[in-house]
Amino acid sequence: MRTAFVFHKLQVWHLAKGLVIDAYKLTKNFPAEEKFGLVSQLNRAAISIASNIAEGSGRTSRKDQAHFTQLAYGSLMEVACQLEIACDLGFVAVSELTAVNSKIDTLAEKLAALRTSQIKMMNDVK
Repeated sequence: MRTAFVFHKLQVWHLAKGLVIDAYKLTKNFPAEEKFGLVSQLNRAAISIASNIAEGSGRTSRKDQAHFTQLAYGSLMEVACQLEIACDLGFVAVSELTAVNSKIDTLAEKLAALRTSQIKMMNDVK
């Protein structure tokens, strides 16, 4: 695997990629009629987290980087919401939700810290 990309060095990207795998594993057992509904939405939102982190890492301005980190955070909240709904619908067990929510909490903290750092660096340059 190529490791020359900046995002490969980011712990938040690795955590986000792990969440994508978790989302796909969880949605694999959803009812077939959810394939184009909740399954699609949840998987796309999870992919969006990792993708926005990667895209932001390729930007040269701190403002752009912070913007993409914020987009990743928004997608993370979307995943959290959709998983809670999936649990309420009986598609995800409470124990599975609890385990994934722990990962979401960790990723949310790290994304918030990354964005704070990006904004601080942006303001230090001025």
